[in-house]
Amino acid sequence: MEDEGYRRFLSRCANPLLKMLPPASEGMDFGCGPAPLLASILEGHGHKVELFDHFYFPASRSSEKTYDFIVSTEVIEHLSSPGDELSKLWVQLRVGGLMALMTKLVISPERFANWHYIRDPTHISFFSAETFRWLARKLGAELMFVDNDVIFLKKLGVHPE
Repeated sequence: MEDEGYRRFLSRCANPLLKMLPPASEGMDFGCGPAPLLASILEGHGHKVELFDHFYFPASRSSEKTYDFIVSTEVIEHLSSPGDELSKLWVQLRVGGLMALMTKLVISPERFANWHYIRDPTHISFFSAETFRWLARKLGAELMFVDNDVIFLKKLGVHPE
């Protein structure tokens, strides 16, 4: 039985993404975990989703493959070199494609010290709205904050700065 609370949580990323994707888009769920519910939701709407997770689906990633979308929910805060990994994923995204990320954002330096998110020892990278504005400029992307912790980057046909 699947967790309805988790489905609702993922729907904050899935619903806006589904509104923006052309029919029968191809994507990858990066860091999908052992039970790839988001991929299942997207597949239920006619999209093809490949799974990749360093622990659960490690052999399924091909650096040669390109995608219309890449989703990564609650993953980038666990990466030791998130910039490197996001750059690799960006290369795999087709022009016009969407990278959909979910991660809690740092609101201010003052609130960071008491933030529950830093108490998880597996959370080693932290991001703010300004981090994503910088990343969008670096990648040549259109940036969309679609929810408090849901960020979309659209790959434009321009060269990054």
